[in-house]
Amino acid sequence: MKLGKARHPKDDHHRKQDEPAILEAEDLDRKAMRLGGGLDPDTISLASVTAVTTNVSNKRSKPDIKMEPSAGRPMDYQVSITVIEARQLVGLNMDPVVCVEVGDEKKYTSMKESTNCPYYNEYFVFDFHVPPDVMFDKIIKLSVIHSKNLLRSGTLVGSFKMDVGTVYTQPEHQFHHKWAILSDPEDITAGLKGYVKVDIAVVGKGDNIKTPHKANETDEDDIEGNLLLPDGVPQERQWARFYIKIYRAEGLPRMNTSIMANVKKALIGENKDLVDPYVQVLFAGQKGKTSVQKSSYEPLWNEQIVFTEMFPPLCKRIKVQIRDSDKVNDVAIGTHFIDLRKIANEGDKGFLPTFGPAWVNMYGSTRNYTLMDEHQDLNEGLGEGVSFRARLLLGLAVEILDTSNPELTSSTEVQVELATPVSDNCTGKMEEFFLFGSLLEATMIDRKNGDKPINFEVTIGNYGNEIDGMSKPTIRKKKEGGDGNEEESELLQNESEEEGRDDGEFVSVSATPPMKPLITDRNYFHLPYFDKKPCIYIKSWWQDQRRRLYNSNIMDKIADKLEEGLNDVHEMIKTEKPHPERRLRGVLEELSSSCLRFVTLTNKDQNHSSRTRLDRERLKSCMRELETMGQQAKTMRSQVKKTTIRDKLKQSQNFLQKLRFLADEPQHSIPDIFIWMMSNNKRIAYARIPSKDILYSIVDEETGKDCGKVKTVFLRLPGKKGFGPAGWTVQAKMEIYLWLGLNKQRKDFLGGLPCGFEEKKLLKGQGIATFPPICLLYTKKQVFQLRVHMYQARSLFAADSSGLSDPFARVFFITQSQCTEVLNETLCPTWDQLLVFDNVELYGEAHEMRDDPPIIVIEIYDQDTVGKADFMGRTFAKPVVKMSDEEYCPPRFPPQLEYYQIYRGNSTAGDLLAAFELLQIGPAGKSDLPPIDGPTDLDRGPILPVPLGIRPVLSKYRVEILFWGLRDLKRVNLAQVDRPRVDIECAGRGVQSSLIQNYKKNPNFSTLVKWFEVDLPENELLHPPLNIRVVDCRAFGRYTLVGSHAVNSLRKFIYRPPDKKAQHWSAAGEIVVNMEPEVPIKKMETMVKLEANSDAVVKVDVSEEEKEKKKKKKKGGIEEMEEEEPDESMLDWWSKYFASIETMKELLWQQEAAAVEAEEKEEMELADGAKGQGKTKEKTKAAKEDKKKKQQQQQQPPEALEKKNKQKIDELKVFPKELELEFDIFEDWLHTFNLFRGKIGDDDDNAADDDRIVGRFKGSLCVYKVPLPDDITKEAGYDPNFGMFQGIPSNDPINVLVRVYVVRATDLHPADINGKADPYVVIKLGKTDIKDKENYISKQLNPVFGKSFDIEATFPMESMLTVAIYDWDLVGSDDLIGETKIDLENRYYSKHRATCGIAQTYAIHGYNIWRDPQKPTQILSKLCKEGKVDGPHYGPGGRVKVCNRVFMGPTEVEDENGQKKQTDEHLALTVLHHWDEIPRVGCKLVPEHVETRPLLNPDKPGIEQGRLEMWVDMFPMDMPAPGPAIDISPRKPKKYELRVIVWNTDEVVLEDDDYFTGEKSSDIFVRGWLKGQQEDKQDTDVHYHSLTGEGNFNWRYIFPFDYLAAEEKIVISKKESMFSWDETEYKIPARLTLQVWDADHFSADDFLGGIELDLNRFPRGAKTAKQCSMELATGEIEVPMVSIFKQKRVKGWWPFLARDENDEMEMTGKVEAELHLLTAEEAEKSPAGLARNEPDPLEKPNRPDTSFIWFLNPLKSIRYFIWHTYRWLLLKILLLVLFLLMVGLFFYSMPGYLVKKLLGA
Repeated sequence: MKLGKARHPKDDHHRKQDEPAILEAEDLDRKAMRLGGGLDPDTISLASVTAVTTNVSNKRSKPDIKMEPSAGRPMDYQVSITVIEARQLVGLNMDPVVCVEVGDEKKYTSMKESTNCPYYNEYFVFDFHVPPDVMFDKIIKLSVIHSKNLLRSGTLVGSFKMDVGTVYTQPEHQFHHKWAILSDPEDITAGLKGYVKVDIAVVGKGDNIKTPHKANETDEDDIEGNLLLPDGVPQERQWARFYIKIYRAEGLPRMNTSIMANVKKALIGENKDLVDPYVQVLFAGQKGKTSVQKSSYEPLWNEQIVFTEMFPPLCKRIKVQIRDSDKVNDVAIGTHFIDLRKIANEGDKGFLPTFGPAWVNMYGSTRNYTLMDEHQDLNEGLGEGVSFRARLLLGLAVEILDTSNPELTSSTEVQVELATPVSDNCTGKMEEFFLFGSLLEATMIDRKNGDKPINFEVTIGNYGNEIDGMSKPTIRKKKEGGDGNEEESELLQNESEEEGRDDGEFVSVSATPPMKPLITDRNYFHLPYFDKKPCIYIKSWWQDQRRRLYNSNIMDKIADKLEEGLNDVHEMIKTEKPHPERRLRGVLEELSSSCLRFVTLTNKDQNHSSRTRLDRERLKSCMRELETMGQQAKTMRSQVKKTTIRDKLKQSQNFLQKLRFLADEPQHSIPDIFIWMMSNNKRIAYARIPSKDILYSIVDEETGKDCGKVKTVFLRLPGKKGFGPAGWTVQAKMEIYLWLGLNKQRKDFLGGLPCGFEEKKLLKGQGIATFPPICLLYTKKQVFQLRVHMYQARSLFAADSSGLSDPFARVFFITQSQCTEVLNETLCPTWDQLLVFDNVELYGEAHEMRDDPPIIVIEIYDQDTVGKADFMGRTFAKPVVKMSDEEYCPPRFPPQLEYYQIYRGNSTAGDLLAAFELLQIGPAGKSDLPPIDGPTDLDRGPILPVPLGIRPVLSKYRVEILFWGLRDLKRVNLAQVDRPRVDIECAGRGVQSSLIQNYKKNPNFSTLVKWFEVDLPENELLHPPLNIRVVDCRAFGRYTLVGSHAVNSLRKFIYRPPDKKAQHWSAAGEIVVNMEPEVPIKKMETMVKLEANSDAVVKVDVSEEEKEKKKKKKKGGIEEMEEEEPDESMLDWWSKYFASIETMKELLWQQEAAAVEAEEKEEMELADGAKGQGKTKEKTKAAKEDKKKKQQQQQQPPEALEKKNKQKIDELKVFPKELELEFDIFEDWLHTFNLFRGKIGDDDDNAADDDRIVGRFKGSLCVYKVPLPDDITKEAGYDPNFGMFQGIPSNDPINVLVRVYVVRATDLHPADINGKADPYVVIKLGKTDIKDKENYISKQLNPVFGKSFDIEATFPMESMLTVAIYDWDLVGSDDLIGETKIDLENRYYSKHRATCGIAQTYAIHGYNIWRDPQKPTQILSKLCKEGKVDGPHYGPGGRVKVCNRVFMGPTEVEDENGQKKQTDEHLALTVLHHWDEIPRVGCKLVPEHVETRPLLNPDKPGIEQGRLEMWVDMFPMDMPAPGPAIDISPRKPKKYELRVIVWNTDEVVLEDDDYFTGEKSSDIFVRGWLKGQQEDKQDTDVHYHSLTGEGNFNWRYIFPFDYLAAEEKIVISKKESMFSWDETEYKIPARLTLQVWDADHFSADDFLGGIELDLNRFPRGAKTAKQCSMELATGEIEVPMVSIFKQKRVKGWWPFLARDENDEMEMTGKVEAELHLLTAEEAEKSPAGLARNEPDPLEKPNRPDTSFIWFLNPLKSIRYFIWHTYRWLLLKILLLVLFLLMVGLFFYSMPGYLVKKLLGA
């Protein structure tokens, strides 16, 4: 498409000039010069005029080559989830369990008692076999449940949801160590309920997941920074309501059989609609449905379904489904998915999800109702729908909730409410659309359909569907308001009603007349559409929403153009054409101009009333996106250089993806068009064409890409029938012309057809210009001859059981077809054949033919002696056309051979090398055509070879073959292979190996090198493949094929003589290799330091900052320095291993940082690289390295730097992958070729390849032009017998001691029901089979084996080592978990020296002892001798010279007594570490290492079952024996005893109210535990009735535990349950928990608060209770951290924390405690008693006496209660009482006394 409204006239002028389809390099250069006027070659860009592909056509659109719809085919998936721990769970004293759900499967972790931060580390695996769409919509749900047991389901604390698709779109398809935020779906106002730390990975077949290395994770848990959310999702997610509004539907199909309909009619007496629809919506694992509308093809709901979910949701799609309600079972009528990413934009100028109200179209199975619908899946939304089902009017809105609002209903249940109806015209004004189609050809009709008449039907929505359209949309009733009878009759005949119009009245014609097909060849038929081309036309009414489609079209076209350009660039890089960067610049230029054009085009878009909010927002965001894309493309263009082209290509691919994403319009308008091929009124095959592709617009860019163009369409079988081989055969190939537009714009609907026809109309349309024709009569026709040059094909599909095929090609052009000859038993046939199609008649104008010839289809088949040929693949091509008035001369003729990709279904199945030319036969007949001149010497009878100008130019090559041996040959027809031989063939010539006399005894060949000469094309890209075939020689001279291998590209085996000029500088002078980028003097300084420190390290880079740090440290005090120095005697292999893992992690971290930095730098500017030669290059390199190091150190986190200082431990290299990947499979000179036999399976995935491997051939090839330059053969020691393979070891059998070290396995696939496994190691090598069954490790998915195994083996017979992990079972046979295979032979013979890794330093004692029997000096001199290198020469002052490189290093070694000895070993070792810098022979040597190998299980191909860390050493038996194996047995945990003395508490919250006085008080006790759970908890006694929150205890806990210092974990062993056979070992973090409780007599004790101290780093306690604050534990402020393992004894005050009602942390008390750590021995020496017991008793606490319980001693307690507080008041009252008593007595006794006195007086 040219940009601009009308087509430019210069378009044609381009064509006249006759641009070549393919330009040669010089042409390009000349053209570039002409364009650029001698500009700098770095700025020239090429536009698509000179595209590598053929000319872009303007009347035909490109066909799509992939046949099979990929969706809907089930695949294997595995979801693995590790639940590590939970933190900050809300609730008091819980017993949490985590439930993991994927889809409908549930699994539970074990229960942890009484803790808010349980640690689980449990691994769950879910396996699925479903289509991708179904898989990615499954919901992963993590929920924490409190106190679940057998009887009760427990209460939900909180849950977290995410769909599988979100995980799959993550980098590496996984989240690693991320925290999921829990929220409570029942109460959305509640806020967060805690965190769960998990790993989630989703693996499809063939995905390999890089697991981050599982080492001791000491990284501080920054929860906020590692949330389980994809990038770009904010940490704080809010609750939102999703309103999905369902208004109405129309065009529903009948969902009952006609018999039922008649029964109903008989019973009810009226014709009811036969469907009872309702709508069901699924979102985020919840389901909502509308009411059922009985018997209605046009149901009206006006309801809305409300979901409450977190926003942004982590579930991508909402599934909306119309279902038919039925008494027996409800079935889906149609399904639509709303992709939330397409209807929202999360940017800063983004918008919330919004949709419609808009119609969505649903597609599915065909509309005729059958009880058993074989395509029911299509209605569920799986696979591509084959027919229109219905359309639904729906809308969507999202409202963010304000959770603080009290009126809010807090549940997340799905609700269904009524929605306000929308007006009719809200979705757009009704317009009349006109669809016109013309069928120009229908060929390649499958022979099954060849005997009955065939016709084609085109439908759009239900319009044009004559068989089962049935229900008619309502629109027309509204439009014409016709009377009821008319409608009734119309329902039956479904013809559009006749309308009086000025353009004459016409009835839609949607089907072509039936015709009987004619035979093309034995497979296909064709319909005789010669000069009469049938037409169809349909009128339909739709809401006018063309704008949406127009915007999509513009973006699609930009994307198509970009894709085509990028393919060009790829092709140019692949075929090594010059200057691909110029083409890329052109592509980016076009991209930026078309992006800006989009903005201008859409800017003028006026506001429709019917535009929805989504339309407006989408337009805005598309304009923004394209504008920035245009800008970026512009800036990128200037950065494209030869060096950066790969990088920029990658970025451009991102543009392409983004464009495709933006172009996909979520709100549908006009439904897609279906073309059905019918045979006898039965639907056979279909094609589906999106309506936007053929939509017309007056603006050129907005027109669909196939509108008014001839499109080649391949029809295919519907639904599941279309899968697999059945679906690969073409049902029919059609050339069809389509035009869709508004009826009023239809004046030039025939404009794009090939010219030269007359219209033939229906009777009533005669003479009306705009009346559409019923058929086209072509008056002009051109006659052509087509020449097809079939040269060869390669890497074809293996269709026979021998693993080969008998291929022939069938070429189809229009109605003719021809075959090449059949070549037997090959996958790389060289047919070298010219097929001539005579009298090819094409209809139309001559000049159009030149640019738009029809396409040629080439199908490749496998000839079988019986039965029909098997289909092996198909490809398309366009011929180069020569008109009769043109010269047959360069640049276009003769055409070049080109590679065409062959497809079989969706997978590629080889390449075809061919050329196609279409030559017009002029008035003079064939005599004008160029003669066919082939090579004359070939006598091939009637077969014509490819002519001279086209076949490649050949030259003489010699192919040398190194025959080494054959391995692992499987049986052939049950007989073992005994005397195999290898046949090599290339381009018709070949050579045979010597015969192996007894394969069992020695599978190696006796003669190593053979050669043959052959003529190969000069152009290396055209080199034919080389075939390797292994045959077994049986008795009586019979041969059977064992297996074969085709080497498709000889490229990597081509030997190019070295360039003389390039070698000059390597011979010049000495080059001092500077290992550290630093000044030598400084280096000497560091060395002296090293020796003083008595630690032999060769290389240390100390940067200035670090030195400063060291100084500071020294000043800081002696105690710290002592920690830093590890004690030699304590170090073992594991210290080395853990130190190395740290380094590996740091390296990964640095790489990431460096990558980020590089990107930033690139964006800033592209600096010009230094172009110095030789030495300067090295220097700049070193300087750059130096700079990088400094930068990285500045970037590094402070801990990493400190670690760097700490480590004086020697390290090894931990490879996070197999060693083979690091050293390209050790094929430096010995290659392994897999031999195949047997058919390739029919499923797409090539994982089945492994089953076809029947053995391996080891050897190598070398291809070179003869003759070679003399100086090579004249070299010293050149052995002519070995040709190019000089210095190759002998291949006689050799005895080797193989030592296998198995360190540990990680992430094993659980093998038992309990989600665990009991793994043990099995090692197989040859006849040796070691089963380490008795040492199985119980219930462990991350077992540490720490074992080494010695095996004696003989290469070559026993060279494949298998290390397998089995699962031990008490009953039944043990299951294989996974295994890994290692080819030891390649390692043994490799130049990388993989026999025994080279250590970092040389030591003769201690943990880092040198373990190779050969010392570094011996290894070095052997390497120098083998490589014919001068050296090594050891000089004074620690110098060694090899070749012309000088290395420096220390010269002393220390023995076990600390004596220093002179030695050259360090020097030699330094050279070995830098062996890759030695010219000519240098290569990287394998260091001392641990490799990580994936474990695979043959039953689950392609999916990793865990990983194994291991390494292998090999020692030849004829050398001195190696020392004993290194001890790598797992570290035994060290026994410790932790004594915790709880002295006092203070400010504990008071819980109880006193009965009498109402006073607050608490009965305090403190509970503590260390490992696992509370099973070993210890409690103090109770301090009763504390009124101030003060408590005195003086109570000692004693916790014995086993501790692994390296992993900082406590090891506990216990039986999982009473039924367990044996104990399970758990490793848990060392955390001490202290809690304060309030004791109650009759109810459960109340939890008041707690604190958890990580014994490795916890805050130092405060000196006094006053200074103790809550911040100590929350980590909000920096506090000094201590480790009990270093401090041994710590005393202080710590806060107790708990959560209040609002979920805020609050301090609920303080505790004074003393922690004292002793080793088991120390504990024995100084024992101490539990509580306050002997020995070493603690004194009784001084508690006030209230603690006697009041009901035991009421008086005492009364005395306390009353006396304490009311002492004086009581005294006063007492005095008063006494006084009153006195007075009372006085008055009482006074009268009597008086009387007595008076009377007695």
